[in-house]
Amino acid sequence: MAPLSLPDPSKAKCLVVKIGSALLVDAEGLREGWLRGLAEDVAALRARGIGVVLVSSGSIALGRRVLGLPEAALPLEQSQAAAAVGQIRLARAYEEALRPHGVTTAQVLVTLEDTADRRRYLNSRATLATLMALGTVPIVNENDTVATDEIRFGDNDRLAAQIAVTIGADQLVLLSDVDGLYSANPKTDPSAQHFPMIEHITHEIEAMAGGPVSSLSKGGMKTKLMAAKTVVAAGCALAITEGSVHRPLSALQSGARSTWFLPEGDPQAARKRWIGAMKPRGELIVDAGAVTALHSGKSLLPAGVRKVVGRFGRGDPVSIAGPGGATLGKGLVRYTAEEAREIAGHRSGEIEALLGYPGRAALIHRDDMVIG
Repeated sequence: MAPLSLPDPSKAKCLVVKIGSALLVDAEGLREGWLRGLAEDVAALRARGIGVVLVSSGSIALGRRVLGLPEAALPLEQSQAAAAVGQIRLARAYEEALRPHGVTTAQVLVTLEDTADRRRYLNSRATLATLMALGTVPIVNENDTVATDEIRFGDNDRLAAQIAVTIGADQLVLLSDVDGLYSANPKTDPSAQHFPMIEHITHEIEAMAGGPVSSLSKGGMKTKLMAAKTVVAAGCALAITEGSVHRPLSALQSGARSTWFLPEGDPQAARKRWIGAMKPRGELIVDAGAVTALHSGKSLLPAGVRKVVGRFGRGDPVSIAGPGGATLGKGLVRYTAEEAREIAGHRSGEIEALLGYPGRAALIHRDDMVIG
């Protein structure tokens, strides 16, 4: 068997990059030169047709300096205040860094609830997909101005993993202050072994994780391993690499020291398995024309639905059956049962007149469906 090769960010279809606070902000404030180098990397990837999403820490670190708050751990309300001040500066910094390259940026603020709730998950997925289809680079951060201890991610490693899974990314790069996974802390143990590639995350691998290595960063190796477990199961590769160098993504492509966690399959197949394992909350019975369209890889439009069975909400899993009652597959529905009954049998152009608002054209999008 040929040896496994490391993934290459320049060959990704969709890449999520997580930027830690310690890389973006130092004791003097925003590291503008480093950010310009990152912007060059992002622009080069976009020029190759690669979708890029940046999950960036730094809003609290920026805001606390403006407000004159101490470097020590802050009470929740002060963290939220710092985030409110810092978020606008963080978004402006990315916009100014990427604009000279002709790259449009968008700010997306999320909380844990946005991925835990299927309706919000579908909203987040649709918004991010649309932004990337329009050629923008979304800048994602946790919505620290409203998040509480109960709902916040607590670190952007987990947030980046959830975003990568949500959009079906095939690679996630964690730019950090460490250059990968070691058998022990290399700062205290010179004999620590570096691992360039991890095929399977075992209990032994998990036991090697430690705590944060920077006062500006919440996440340590433990949170990075949690992120890796999340994304590899969804078919996404993950890299941990030292990000403080100029143009860190170019350095990674050129072989900079890192640890790559290899994916289990591909993102689309993993997503289909996830949907297929769900228990349906209802059923959509479709006509013969819709059966043909679904088998050819099309989305399910309202016009092809003949009957709606059960009670379900937006984002819930439903089964899809043909006119004879045979089950064709499952999918995540984009309308409630009541709304689905209103638009069933009608063309997508009639949805606004029927519901009073311009809804989505598909009742179930092909990306949210498994057939067969």
